[in-house]
Amino acid sequence: MTSDPDFESDLARYPPRPFLKEQSIWAISVYRFGRRVLKRKPGLLRNLQLKFYWLLFRLVETATGISLPLEAQIGPGLRIHHFGNIFINSNAIIGRNCTLRQGVTIGNRVDDGPSPVVEDDVEFGAYAQAFGGIHIAKGAKIGALSVVLCDIPAGATAVGIPAKVIKKGLHDRSLA
Repeated sequence: MTSDPDFESDLARYPPRPFLKEQSIWAISVYRFGRRVLKRKPGLLRNLQLKFYWLLFRLVETATGISLPLEAQIGPGLRIHHFGNIFINSNAIIGRNCTLRQGVTIGNRVDDGPSPVVEDDVEFGAYAQAFGGIHIAKGAKIGALSVVLCDIPAGATAVGIPAKVIKKGLHDRSLA
């Protein structure tokens, strides 16, 4: 098996033997497999592997309720707690060491519209949603059931519908 530092970073955030304990790692492993296949030279082998990827993607998506499309850009160290009902838009960008809990959606507001950019070390609470061409900066925390429709500064905590910053980030003292 080919070494994949991104997947190794994902595994480092899970307990030992996660494939027996955490179904979310199934979705992450299929996503990482698909990304490795995309890096291969075009040809018959790559085409066959992509077909196999799509079969695995649909099986795991159905079994776990986690949709991590191949086109999404997801950094290493992804951790998904409490799998189920997690949907990431194919145009979304997610940084390193981010945490998602059950019910999280990161997507667009309109068909073919922009999707969020999520920086490193961001945590999403259960059923949190982020929509549109927004930017969620490094170390932000999105509270459970929150709907984020605007930019969130670094280190800030945002909650509510629509989400509002309730705690300023350590590096940003200019926000009210």
